[in-house]
Amino acid sequence: MNKAALIEALASKNNLTKKQVEEILDSMLETITASLKNSEEVVLTGFGTFSAKTRHARMGVNPQNPSERIEIPEVIIPKFKAGKALKDALKGKADAAPAPAETSEPEMPSEPETEE
Repeated sequence: MNKAALIEALASKNNLTKKQVEEILDSMLETITASLKNSEEVVLTGFGTFSAKTRHARMGVNPQNPSERIEIPEVIIPKFKAGKALKDALKGKADAAPAPAETSEPEMPSEPETEE
């Protein structure tokens, strides 16, 4: 699923326009990015945790000249750790998915109709 498909799905599910959903999604992504830049974690309980991790400088091998060693600089990378509810949903556990809405009338077994 890409961003456009996500926007369309959210818009139809929540009775909003695609433009409204796009603004909300863009705002959410900007907020998460800003928090990560400030070395803050973003925790969405049940879904997962976004964080920024520092990958320290290290020595590597030049792929064009394997005998040459090169220094790979330190870099900050985004990290995502899936939450329990997301993991359980992907494993197919029944209690992970939200329960369907209950109907007001209990379902009765249907009896065959007889004509007189």
